[in-house]
Amino acid sequence: MQRPNLPSGVVAFVKRDCPTCERVAPVLARLAEEIELSVFSQDDPGFPEGVEAVDDTSLEMSWYHDIEAVPTLLRVEDGVVKERAVGWQRQEWEALTGVHGLGPGLPELAFGCGSLSAAPDRAEALAALYGSDVLCARRVELAANEDPFESQFERGWSDGLPLVPPTPQRVLAMLEGTRRAPGEVAALVPPDLVECTVEKVAINAVMAGCKPEYLPVVIAALEGACTDAFNMHGLLCTTMPVGPVLVVNGPVRRRIGMNSGVNVFGQGNRANLTIGRALQLVVRNVGGGRPGAIDRATFGNPGKLSFCFAEDEEGSPWEPLSTTLGAEPGKDTVTLFPGEAPRSVVDQLSRDPESLARSFAVNLRTLHHPKIVLAFDALLAIGPEHSRVFREAGWDKRQLTDRLHELLQLPGAELVRGAGGISEGLPEAVKDSTIPKFRPDGILVVHCGGGAGLFSAIIGGWAGGAIGSQPVVQEIRP
Repeated sequence: MQRPNLPSGVVAFVKRDCPTCERVAPVLARLAEEIELSVFSQDDPGFPEGVEAVDDTSLEMSWYHDIEAVPTLLRVEDGVVKERAVGWQRQEWEALTGVHGLGPGLPELAFGCGSLSAAPDRAEALAALYGSDVLCARRVELAANEDPFESQFERGWSDGLPLVPPTPQRVLAMLEGTRRAPGEVAALVPPDLVECTVEKVAINAVMAGCKPEYLPVVIAALEGACTDAFNMHGLLCTTMPVGPVLVVNGPVRRRIGMNSGVNVFGQGNRANLTIGRALQLVVRNVGGGRPGAIDRATFGNPGKLSFCFAEDEEGSPWEPLSTTLGAEPGKDTVTLFPGEAPRSVVDQLSRDPESLARSFAVNLRTLHHPKIVLAFDALLAIGPEHSRVFREAGWDKRQLTDRLHELLQLPGAELVRGAGGISEGLPEAVKDSTIPKFRPDGILVVHCGGGAGLFSAIIGGWAGGAIGSQPVVQEIRP
């Protein structure tokens, strides 16, 4: 649908059901006699009397030209709005029209009323009606008796749970959550390396159940996932049970109501669940990353539906994860970590940092297998009651991770094949060596979880470094 142009000259938008429009009706009648004037009436083509008004009861012209209140006066040249005056203000109207002595019996200033095209009960319907020309994605027409929910399962769009039907009205409303153009390419999505526009991200965000204010986080997560460093293609192809884990930092966490506390990895928070789900749906529906095809995970894990949470920055004794990884403090970011499902660490008795660090270390040693070293990173999620132990002892994050690396220097004799009666292990040549469990900086720390319970959690990673996936921090842009 082509955007309708306004006529050149002075253009007014009014409605009869507006006291200020009624008061300026004589002014418009005078202007019609002295200059080139076009009047669009939103609710009554016969208003104002004495002026030949254009019927805009469909609100098409009002919607296309962003009329937020009436009366609005525009000066238009060759279809381009050069000046705009909202409400009645004598000096503004005289300057815009070049006609002086307007409305001698009127006050200098009078506020108008809301435009019908901006009314809450009409705005979304108008956007779907007139704004659908900005949407370029293929339309799927359903048969008259076809169930829109069942049809999405049948077409293979679903992750196994019901989806919200992505109607034009809902997609346009979702796009209101970002300043980025619908046609902007956000990423090349693996495995098929398909160009994914902001519009297509919005479609999948609708299906996932997101609110519009979540959309910038979803886009940033997709941008990070599609980098060479994160290697989403490799994460799909591996037979290990891993997927993208999203950790959100910055003020955006509070603005959109994300959970960083009780049940932080669980159900119940819309932002956490739908943001992570939207990313997975884009990879599935745009990139072609479907289980049993390119996604070869032997077991998978529930986090492959969605694994997204916010860090509890306010309660943390340390800098946020994003800052540790190089982001500017206070920036809105999403960190992507290639992770499995979380496993609990229980230590009810340690009240000094050395004892608690040792508890963490013995649990970290078991990651994927006690004899496998230097292959996988770990994300250590420390709960508030455990973090209090380190806070009270004055341990910063670097002190903790350095101590964990020290405790995880492992004797080769325990790692070789056959040691402990276990065939898995390293070659006999390393028997007399000491080998670290993790590569340098391979232990990441994030603060989150409920305030009651002496628990923390470990999220095991996938192959790290050049052969696998690196954690990626992506800035969230509006």
